[in-house]
Amino acid sequence: MSYKELSFWGKLWLALFNAKYQILSIALVYVISVSVGILMAHSKNGFALRYRDKVVSKAHASDRAAIAYQQGHYLKAATIDFAENLVIGSIPQTIIGLTIVSPYGFAGFRGWIGGIVSVDKEHKSRLASTKHALYYFITLLLQLIPYSLAGGIGVKLGLSYFKKYPEYNNDKRYLGYPIGALRDVVLTYSLIIPLFFVASLWEFLSSWN
Repeated sequence: MSYKELSFWGKLWLALFNAKYQILSIALVYVISVSVGILMAHSKNGFALRYRDKVVSKAHASDRAAIAYQQGHYLKAATIDFAENLVIGSIPQTIIGLTIVSPYGFAGFRGWIGGIVSVDKEHKSRLASTKHALYYFITLLLQLIPYSLAGGIGVKLGLSYFKKYPEYNNDKRYLGYPIGALRDVVLTYSLIIPLFFVASLWEFLSSWN
């Protein structure tokens, strides 16, 4: 079956398959960095706890989604969070994927932040309660899956500028990048966008929060 004969879902699956190693490597960095953050916070590491307080305090004071949530505008908060994750977080991570190395640094930092907020303002574990632990891990998972996709597909695009991949060998190039690689980015974002939307709805509208 030729590429043109594939269904939309077949093309999307192929795009993900083409970038599987890059996506999985970004996901692995997230898993490691989140774990490090959790361990540091729960071992009462002073630097991690101070940085946790700084991040949360700044979010409560200036983050538009957090402010909307505090005012009781839950759907507005979810919508703002979705837009910020996509425009400020995900798209830039895909673009810096062209540098190949940078997305791993950003993933490490973002994952670490996700780990250190596993304690509350009193530095008590949010994982002590089954309900709160499930909410924390589900929220984290829903956020980091699309971020892994965005970073991984960006790295694959960046590599395709320098390396000839069999799946793109016959493609014409635009600005040095294979048309097929650019097409895979667009297809992957057709999945990233709804995943971020679901993640934001869960985070701000779930009765578990």
